[in-house]
Amino acid sequence: MDNEQLLYDISQLNELFRDSTSIQNLLDKTVAMVASHTNSDVCSVYLYNNDNHELVLRATRGLNPDSVGRVKLKLGQGLTGLALKELRPICEKDAIHNPNFKFFPGIFEERYECFLAVPIVRGIWKIGVLVLQRQKGRYFNDSDITALEAVTSQLANIIENARFLMAMHEPHGEEENIQTALSEQFKFIKGKAASEGFAYGPATVANKKKSLAILMSREFDHTYTLEDFHKAITKTADQLEELQEQVGRKLSDAASLIFSAHLVILKDKYFVGGVVNLIESGVNPPLAILQVATQYMGSFATSGNSYMQEKTQDIEDLIVRLMSNLLNEAEELGKFRNRIIITGELLPSDLLILSSEEAGGIVLIGGTVTSHLSILARSLRIPMIVSDTYELLGLPDNTPILVDAETGHAYVDPSDEILERFESQQKARLTLDEQKRSIQPVTTTRDGTRVHLFANINLLADAKVACELHCEGVGLYRTEFPFMIRNNFPNEAEQFTIYRELVQLMKGRPITFRTLDMGGDKTLSYYHDIKEQNPALGLRSIRFSLQNKPVFAEQIRAMLRAGAGEDLRIMFPMISSIDEFCQAREVVFECLDKLDKQNKEHNHKPKLGIMVELPCVVDLIDDFTKEADFFSIGTNDFIQFMLGVDRTNENVADAYLSHHPSVLRALKKLVQSANQNGKEISICGDMAHQEQYLPFLLGIGVRTLSMNPGYLLKIQKALSEIDLDEAKATAEKMLDQSKISDLAQILNLNRSND
Repeated sequence: MDNEQLLYDISQLNELFRDSTSIQNLLDKTVAMVASHTNSDVCSVYLYNNDNHELVLRATRGLNPDSVGRVKLKLGQGLTGLALKELRPICEKDAIHNPNFKFFPGIFEERYECFLAVPIVRGIWKIGVLVLQRQKGRYFNDSDITALEAVTSQLANIIENARFLMAMHEPHGEEENIQTALSEQFKFIKGKAASEGFAYGPATVANKKKSLAILMSREFDHTYTLEDFHKAITKTADQLEELQEQVGRKLSDAASLIFSAHLVILKDKYFVGGVVNLIESGVNPPLAILQVATQYMGSFATSGNSYMQEKTQDIEDLIVRLMSNLLNEAEELGKFRNRIIITGELLPSDLLILSSEEAGGIVLIGGTVTSHLSILARSLRIPMIVSDTYELLGLPDNTPILVDAETGHAYVDPSDEILERFESQQKARLTLDEQKRSIQPVTTTRDGTRVHLFANINLLADAKVACELHCEGVGLYRTEFPFMIRNNFPNEAEQFTIYRELVQLMKGRPITFRTLDMGGDKTLSYYHDIKEQNPALGLRSIRFSLQNKPVFAEQIRAMLRAGAGEDLRIMFPMISSIDEFCQAREVVFECLDKLDKQNKEHNHKPKLGIMVELPCVVDLIDDFTKEADFFSIGTNDFIQFMLGVDRTNENVADAYLSHHPSVLRALKKLVQSANQNGKEISICGDMAHQEQYLPFLLGIGVRTLSMNPGYLLKIQKALSEIDLDEAKATAEKMLDQSKISDLAQILNLNRSND
C-alpha cells in the first residue's frame, strides 16, 4: 500500500471539493483513488443519515454500480453498520462467514472474502464508513488499518462539508415516499407523551430540507417571466403577514414578528436584485431563485456565527413558499388543519403556526418530553408524542394515524376496532366546561388536610383556563416564552403589557414571576455572543441576567409595575449561592428606587424567592431561609443536576429518575427546613402532576403544588383520596430505601413510565 502518496492525494481532494459541482463525482474519485493506492478490489463509501439512523452506499469501485443509493444498513447492521456503531475498525479474513455479514443479492459482494471497514467520524459525529474488500488470501494487516484510519480522518472534514450540497441537490427520501407504507412492525409506534390528548387524522411529514431538495432536482419546462417573479414575491409577503395576524389573534403575548426574517429577505435588494439580474440575463425565474438561495444558504451554513447558521432554516422555509407561489402550487392557509404532523425538527415558532392553523397533533422524532417544546405544546393544547421511530419520516402523506398522547403511543392506519376504542375514550374525556363543573374551589385530602393548587403559566391562554378551574394563584410564570418567540429582546413596555394582562386575569391571587430562564434547552436565536460546549452548565438563567443587567433591570421594572397593588412574587432561577441571590435582590432594590424617583406606580414590597434547581442549595437551605421569602423546587432541573443526566438527551433519558433515593432525601431536607423556618415552599416541576409521587410529597410536608392547568382537576381528585397518616408512612418507607429498584416497586413503577 502506497500510504504516503495516498494521504497526499486525499489531501488534494480539498481543492477538488472547492471546485467541484458534482458531489457524486467527488465521491467516485475518492473510492477510485483509495482502491488504486491500497491495491483493493473494492472500495466503497457509506454515508450516515442521522435522521433515520441509516447508512447508505454512496459510491463504490468494484461492486455493482446499480447498488449505489439502494444498499442501506441500519446502525449496527452488517459488518459495516457494526463498525460505525462501535466506532472501531473491523477487519475480517473471511467476512462472508461472519454471523454479522449482511448479504445483498445482486451487488456481488460475496466474491470478496477479505474485508476492512473503518468508521468516518469527526469528533462525536458519525459521518460514514470507508470499506475495502479483496479476494480470498489477500488479507489486510495492521499497517493497512493504520493507513485507512489516517485516510478517514482526512475524508471526514471533506465529506462533512459536502453534505450540505448533497442535501440541496438530492431529493432524499423521495423514493421511500413512492414505495409502500411502513411495514407491519411500524403499525404500532411506541413513544412518550409530551402533551396530553388524542388526535386522529391524515399524516403530513414536515421536512423543509426535503421539500427544497425536491425543488432543486426538478426540471422546469415552463418559462416564467420577471412579472411572475414579482407577483410571487407579493403573494408570499401577503401570506406571511396573514399568518402573523392569525398568530396574533390566537396568542397575543406570543405574537412577535416570527416571520420578520422571511419578510426582510423578500425586501433585501441583494436577494431580489440577484434574482432579477439572472432573469434579465435569460435564466428561468425558478432556477434564478434557487441559484441565489443556494448562495445565501451556503454563506449562512458555513458562517462561524451560530445565529447566521440558524437563519438557513428561515431561507429554506421562505424559498419553498416563494417557489410554490411562482409555480402556482401553493397550498391555502390552514393546510395543517386537523392533520397529524410528523417532523424531526420543530421550533417554538413552528408550534405557534401549527396551533394557529389548528393542527390535530404532532409526532416529534427525537427529543425528550421535558423540553420547552413539550411545555409550549401543553399550553397550546396540541397532543404531542416523542418517538425515536425515524422510519415515520418516510410515511406517505395522508396515511391515517392516531396519536394517543396519554400513553405516548401512535397507531399507523389503525383498525376499526382501535378507532372505536379510542372514540369511547374520547367521549369519556372531560371537556373544559365539564372540568369547570367538576373541580372544587378548595382542595383537601381525604382526612381534610388543606393543599394549595397553583398553576404554571406559559402563555396568557393558560391563565384564562387556570382561572376558570379555580387555581389559587400562579406558582410559576415562565417569562422566557415571550423572549424565545421574538426576534430580539422585548423591551420594558412590551413586557409590562404582557405581565399586566396576566395580573389582571389573576386579580387578587398571588402571582410568581420567574425571571428570564434562558440557556440549556431554551435558547434565544438572536443572542449568540458566547458559544458554549455545555450550555446547560454555562451562561444561563440568573447568571445570564446578572451579566446582562440592562436586560435584567428592564424585566424587573416591568414586573414591579405590572404587579402594583397585587401579591407579587419574583423568583430567581438557578441560584447557586447566597451571594448570587443577594446580587439579584440588589437589582430589584435598584429598580424600586428608580421607580420611586420616577414616581411610577409599582409594587413596593414584592416577595423575593428562589427556584431550587441545584444540589448545592440543599446544604445551604437553612441559610437561604434567612434571606429568601419563599422557595419553589423545579424538580425537572433539580433531578437533572442531582443525577448528572441531561434531561433533553434521549440517549440517557432512562437515567433521569424522579424516584432516585438521593432526590427523595434531598427533597425531604429542603421541605423540612422551609417549614421549620416558616417559609413557603412549593413543587412546580413535573413531579407535581405525577400522581404516584403525591403521597410522598404530602408525607414530607409539601402543601403547595403548581402545575399546568390541564392537570388541576386530576390532581385534586387524586389528593382527595389520600390520607395524610398513610402518606407519612409511605414517605418514611421510601426514605429508608437505598435502591432504585426497591423504590420503583413501592411506587408500582416501571422505569419507562417515570
